[in-house]
Amino acid sequence: MGDLTIEPISTPRERREFVDLAYRINAADPNWVPPLHMEAVELMTPGKNPFFEHADVQLFLARKDGRAVGRISAHIDHLAIAMDPVQGMGPGTGNWGLLEAEDQATAHALIARAEEWLRAKGMTRVLAPMSMSVWEEPGQLTRGFDHPPTVMMGHQSERYADYIKALGDYVPAKLLKTYELDITKEFPPLIQRIIQSGEKNPRIRIRDVDKSKFDSEAALILDILNDAWSDNWGFVPFTDTEIAYAGKKFKPIVHNDLIMVAEYDGEPVAFMMTLPDLNEAIKPMGGKLFPFNFIKLLLWLRKPRVRTMRVPLMGVRKKLQSSRLASQLAFMMIEYIRRNSVSRYGASRGEIGWILEDNQGMVAIADAIDSHVNKEYTIYEKAL
Repeated sequence: MGDLTIEPISTPRERREFVDLAYRINAADPNWVPPLHMEAVELMTPGKNPFFEHADVQLFLARKDGRAVGRISAHIDHLAIAMDPVQGMGPGTGNWGLLEAEDQATAHALIARAEEWLRAKGMTRVLAPMSMSVWEEPGQLTRGFDHPPTVMMGHQSERYADYIKALGDYVPAKLLKTYELDITKEFPPLIQRIIQSGEKNPRIRIRDVDKSKFDSEAALILDILNDAWSDNWGFVPFTDTEIAYAGKKFKPIVHNDLIMVAEYDGEPVAFMMTLPDLNEAIKPMGGKLFPFNFIKLLLWLRKPRVRTMRVPLMGVRKKLQSSRLASQLAFMMIEYIRRNSVSRYGASRGEIGWILEDNQGMVAIADAIDSHVNKEYTIYEKAL
């Protein structure tokens, strides 16, 4: 066997090679969902993904005898390092992610190369894996390897967690959890009474979003999100271009009756976003839209019929977060979306997350509706 080489890459051809490697390495994993190839390339392309506007990113490929055998990204998010260190990021914190490797030795060499790049940029600490933004696919899967991820969630073989542990100097910094539940069943009687009480309160209004006013509704939701999540661990604010980019990506899978806004005395104070599990539709496509898969996808997007609905985002304005009203509004939005998901989309399963392990409010809500943890993602840290 030839010597292992690890080189930085930058050309379109090299980026495609970087992307293609994941399809080859994960081909035998029945629970890996091949992303649409064009979207995977876009994620890693400056000028396409607005993350590059506020981040330094370097992609690396490992080769033996000219053959790609591993990959990794190293990146510094300048919005993240400007945050207060008590929120998890802060000055001197860099990241690596998008790790794929044929064996442990290659993985360790790639991680060492990413660390070297971060040190050369003045970073003193690494949080990883982060692929690439905290809003994309943070964390290493450490529980729930036996079933596929839902839309916009990551999946890695269990061996990668073993590779990280084998290094010996990475320690868990934060645990992210997803919760699943059977949405064909009504919630416990206590939760039903809380919902019914809210329905009798004339000061509360729960409404669908209006997709015909997409831009203004998206701006409203992002405003609530930035306020609700601003003190959370790992929070990094969205830029205007990221908001526009996310809106463009979300629009095809956004449905009016799956996203709710809660108003109190006429003021929008909370929201809940639910997405039909796009992964169910794209998994059989192997990452390819053409020649015929794009037609199948367009038909699916028009009226999805899914097993699973995912709740990627919920938020309640900070001024209400310690009140009983906050949980009441959350239960009402969850219940209304649950009904719509079952009756209009044929769904039977819900997934909420990710949720920070120490987010007591959200964990309490998840427990109250009889959901249980189905996946865990660990973010590790190391001093450089």
